[in-house]
Amino acid sequence: MTATQDFVDHRELLFSIAYDMLGSVADTEDVLQETWLAWTARDREVDNPRAYLVRIAVNQALARRAEIGRRRETYVGQWLPEPLVTPVTSDPAERRDTASMALLVVLETLSPLERAVFVLHEVFAYPLIEIADMVGRTPDAVRQVAHRARSHVHARRPRYRPDPRTRQAVTERFLEAAIGGDVEELLRVLAPDVTLWTDGGGKGPATSPEPIHGRDAVARVLVSVAAGVAGFDVGYRIVGGDPAIVIFDGEAPVAVLVLTFDGPAVNGVYSITNPDKLSGAR
Repeated sequence: MTATQDFVDHRELLFSIAYDMLGSVADTEDVLQETWLAWTARDREVDNPRAYLVRIAVNQALARRAEIGRRRETYVGQWLPEPLVTPVTSDPAERRDTASMALLVVLETLSPLERAVFVLHEVFAYPLIEIADMVGRTPDAVRQVAHRARSHVHARRPRYRPDPRTRQAVTERFLEAAIGGDVEELLRVLAPDVTLWTDGGGKGPATSPEPIHGRDAVARVLVSVAAGVAGFDVGYRIVGGDPAIVIFDGEAPVAVLVLTFDGPAVNGVYSITNPDKLSGAR
């Protein structure tokens, strides 16, 4: 098999791992480019191309976290991961295997190494001993990192996630209530502790520089915002396994709303309006 074919065969996996470590499509593509260059520049044959490529990509992503952190310091308002938008489909095999929006937001609170270990072990099921070799740490050190990361993330996970059909039905009720200005119905759909995050990046509309908490406050904001896009086209999509709503002005996407659930109620609304993060929202 040629070097090019080896890379192509594993590109989807490399993209998913790097994206879950970074939350940015542009940075992930840069990591894949660096991985490709390192792969083609190697001076020896490789018995296990998959392991070799993943190791390069993981370390390239770890190196890029510092640059992302510097950019984040000057980012305007709340920062959310760039949504990977896919069509609504009944076949899970057709969807890219990436973490949910809610998980990606929690992963932002981990150190780069904790995030890498969590993604590799918990999302992609790599054994800790293999991860230790990838990141240049001892197995004992990686086990400690994995324990810290797992404890931190699991404490923030929802208690119960309903099946996809229920999530889609609630998403449709959510949208109809918001666009129709039906606050009472919206209150029935939202969890009492729901939180609204908005990311405009200083380039798109954002309701608040800080998250908005609580069912009443979130419902009022959503109804107000929905009134301003009443004539726009709307499409249902999937982002990280969760239902999402894409709002279009003509053919141009102007917002992506990702909903997360705790039981049958919406406990998180992630609104991305930064145009730099919407190029893939079709």
